[in-house]
Amino acid sequence: MSKKDKQSTIEKEQVEEVQNETLEVEEQTAEEKLQEEVKQEKDKFLRLFAEFENYKRRTSKERIELFATASEGVMKTLLPILDDFERALSHIEDDKEAEELRKGVLLIYQKLVSTLEKEGLKAMEVEKGGDFDADKHEAITQIPAPSDDLKGKIIDVVEKGYVLGEKIIRFPKVVIGQ
Repeated sequence: MSKKDKQSTIEKEQVEEVQNETLEVEEQTAEEKLQEEVKQEKDKFLRLFAEFENYKRRTSKERIELFATASEGVMKTLLPILDDFERALSHIEDDKEAEELRKGVLLIYQKLVSTLEKEGLKAMEVEKGGDFDADKHEAITQIPAPSDDLKGKIIDVVEKGYVLGEKIIRFPKVVIGQ
């Protein structure tokens, strides 16, 4: 082999080595790109999965709330009837001659109240002299407070409030001291 042939062979080997190194670098960069793409797709998948889980949780919560308050419309229409029963009972109590009538009306009233309570309706407890809370009470008027300790407090309850499940469906109407 001549010197020229040896040099040519060495140059070919060097070129091949450079080409191999270039291919390896290209393969590594291609592999890194693919790994980055896989990482991005995995991140997208995890975010989408988390979003779907939140959606499922939110819709199931809304469904539970819907079932709990599905009878809200019916309850709201029955509340004035409850009020009428309470007014009738208070007027009948004054009349001593209508004892049998009072017993009958009271029996029907108690049956109606117990049926509505089974469906989740509860009367809100409001105490005279208690603190007024604008989130839980509806002030219909203010009157001068009989004493200084009743200023800003509930003086009288004009109409009961009711809760269906956890939701207030009618706020109690109260008179507060000024």
